[in-house]
Parts: sequence; structure tokens; C-alpha cells
Amino acid sequence: MIREEVDGTARRTLTRTAQLLSALRLDGPLLVGLALIALYGQIVLYSSSGGDWDAVARGTTRLAIGAALMLVCAQLKPGFLRRISPWLYILGFVLLVIVDLVGYIGKGAQRWLDLGFVRFQPSEIMKLAVPMACAWYLHERPLPPDWRTLLALAAMILLPTALTIVQPDLGTGLLILMAGALVVLFAGLRVWIIGLLGVASAAAAWGGWYLLHDYQRQRVLTFLDPQADPLGAGYHIIQSTIAIGSGGVTGKGFLRGSQGQLEFLPERTTDFVFAVIGEEFGLLGALLLIGLYLFVVLRALHLATQMRDTFARLLSGSLASIFFVYVFINAGMVSGLLPVVGVPLPLVSYGGTSMVTLLAGFGMLMSLHANRKLAA
Repeated sequence: MIREEVDGTARRTLTRTAQLLSALRLDGPLLVGLALIALYGQIVLYSSSGGDWDAVARGTTRLAIGAALMLVCAQLKPGFLRRISPWLYILGFVLLVIVDLVGYIGKGAQRWLDLGFVRFQPSEIMKLAVPMACAWYLHERPLPPDWRTLLALAAMILLPTALTIVQPDLGTGLLILMAGALVVLFAGLRVWIIGLLGVASAAAAWGGWYLLHDYQRQRVLTFLDPQADPLGAGYHIIQSTIAIGSGGVTGKGFLRGSQGQLEFLPERTTDFVFAVIGEEFGLLGALLLIGLYLFVVLRALHLATQMRDTFARLLSGSLASIFFVYVFINAGMVSGLLPVVGVPLPLVSYGGTSMVTLLAGFGMLMSLHANRKLAA
């Protein structure tokens, strides 16, 4: 009798929770996956910051702001999102120009706008604005896109990318480029066009090598041979790989990582936080986090496949895929498999603007899915 009452109470609770999430246009599985990653991130932040509760409190505040924005974005109608897309793009582009002219300079880069009460990176806005504008532009055009459409999309993507890279912020610039390129790819390009664009990209990369700053070229050379300058340019990646390798299968234990706790590992709360995970929680801890990321990405892609109009399908597919790109680039650069480009680990690295932007994107994705019948 008692067991039946407990089961009945549990079923009623689950039903009410599902009804509440549906009313708020939130996807339960996706929300749970994001919450678990955020919780994991706060635990790692406590360790990587040396037990600094103030850092954890600031991280929790930023998570709360991001979650609130995600909830707000989930309530927006697809038609409204589509209408504001070009205006959000124009706003972000203007802010990028202002940053390049009079932006706040920190750590040798001019990336921030300082409003007195808050400092933020307009380039983060473009991670959403560029795919939104590209999806808006393709919404009522025939697919696959023709050459004139592709040229217009190239201009829409490359201009904010260039403005971001010259700040300099190569990592964010590449993410903006990929976010827009994913929309174009999902629009259905012919194979020969994809091959031609691949060749053009390789040629552009070769020419762009001479336009990079000295430290950016040094990062690529360090990726090829970290031991060439072990106490200089190669220090970050050498310490990172030592931390990950020393963790073994099960790790050294929470708060027991020598590279992180003794501050041998630079940027351990931001770009290189994945190395702290590998050292303290080992291969199993890293695989657990990667498994959570894969769950979120696959769930987001599943929602994207159910969209019934072009704008929703292209935008949601890009938002889901760019989240995977974040994870892939960060884990790759920290493990020595990719050059260091300064891309944070989603919902785990300490930082405000990137986290808020990602959660806002997931809020849009949930809104598009919840209103898919209305949009169709």
C-alpha cells in the first residue's frame, strides 16, 4: 500500500513537472543535460580556483543570469525571432565597429565595451546574430542557394568575422565564421560547391597566415613543436598535457591535482579548465563530461530535425552544432591536438558573456521547437 502511494505521488510529481515545462516552452531532457553540465562546472570551478567561494558565487550568478535569459528567449515566438534577426545583426555589427575604434583594452586585446556598470564583448552577440541573420535571409529563398545568395551570405559572415579577428580575437572570430557556415551547409549545398569552398578556404588560410599577429603564428608553430620553447610559448600546452596524462584513469582526486593546485597550469579556470578535470577526475571524469555534452548535442539535433520551416530548421541546427564545435575545439587544444585559440569549455569555463550567449541560444532552440506547429 505504501509503495503504491509513493509511486502514485512520484507519477503526479513528474506529470506536474512536465506540464510546467511545457507551459514554459522548455524541453525537459535538454534542460536536465544543461543543468548537469553546469553543476559539474561549478564543482570544477571550486577546485580550479583553489577553493575560492567568491569565484563560485560569481559563476553561479552568471549561470542564473544565463538561465533567466534562456527562459525569456524560450517564450519568444518564432515569427518575432525571425523579424528581429536582421536588426540584431545590425546592432552587433555596429557595436563591433565601435569596439574596434574605442573599445576597452585588456590583456593586449581590444574586445570589450565598458559601460561603467558592465563590461561585455559584442562579438559574443554575433555568435547568435550571424546564424539568425543567415537563416532569416534563406527563409523565403529557394534551396539549395544560388551563387548570388551565397555571395550575400559570404559577406554577412565574413565582415563580422574579420572585425572580430582584428581585435584580435581569433577564437571567437572562427566561431562566428563556423556558426554562419553551418547555416549555409544545412541549406543544402551541392558536393562540388562544398569541395570548391574547401579549396578556397585552404587558399585563404595560406594567405591569412601572413596577416596573423606574431603571437598567433607562434601558437601554430608551438602546436607543431611545443618543446621548441618549453618555458615560453609552449609552456601552456606542456603543462596541460602533463596534467591530463598524470590523472590516469581515475584521477588524483578532488582538490589533489598538483598542476592545478600548485598553479603550474595557466588559465586553469578558463581556457584550460579541461586539464584540471583530466588531472583530478581522470579519464572517467572527462568521459562523463563528454557524455553529457554529447547528450545535449544529440538532443538539440533531434529537436532541430522536428522543425517545420526553413528559418527554425537552419537556426536550430546551427545552434546545436556550434555547441559541439565549442567542446571539440577546447578539448582538442587542451589535449595538444589543436592549436590554442582561446575557446572556452561551454558552461564549465569561468566567464560570463559566452555562458549567457550559449544559454540564450538554447532558449531560442526550445522556443522554435515548442512553437513548430505554429511556425509551420
